Amino acid sequence: MPIDATQPYDDQNIFARILRDEIPSARVYEDDHAIAFHDINPQAPTHILVIPRGAYVSWDDFSARGSDAEIAGFVRAVGEVARAAGLVAPGYRLLANTGQDAHQEVPHLHVHVFAGRPLGPMLAR
Repeated sequence: MPIDATQPYDDQNIFARILRDEIPSARVYEDDHAIAFHDINPQAPTHILVIPRGAYVSWDDFSARGSDAEIAGFVRAVGEVARAAGLVAPGYRLLANTGQDAHQEVPHLHVHVFAGRPLGPMLAR
C-alpha cells in the first residue's frame, strides 16, 4: 500500500530493520552513508535498492534535513553501485517513488537501480 511521505519516519519499516541487521539482505555495497542490496522481488534482471543510513522518508525530507556529507555520500553510493555492477555502458534506470501518487511502499528514502534488459518507456502510456 502506498505511504504518505509527509508522515514522520517509522523506525519499524523494513529498510530501518535491514539497517539494524534485524532482517537479512543481499548487500552489494556499504559505507558510512548508504547501503545497497538486491531487491527481493526484482522487476528487472538487475534490481538493486540503495538507501541512506539516516532516517529519511523521501527525497524532500532528505534534501531538507540531510547534511551535505550525507547527501553527497548517498549520491556517490548510487554511482558506485552502478559502476560496480557493470551497468554504465549498457545503461540503467534510477527510480525513486515519493508519496501515494508515486506508489512509494516503504517509508524510507530509496533508489531503485534497474538494468539488464531494454526497459522501455519511462511511464506506461
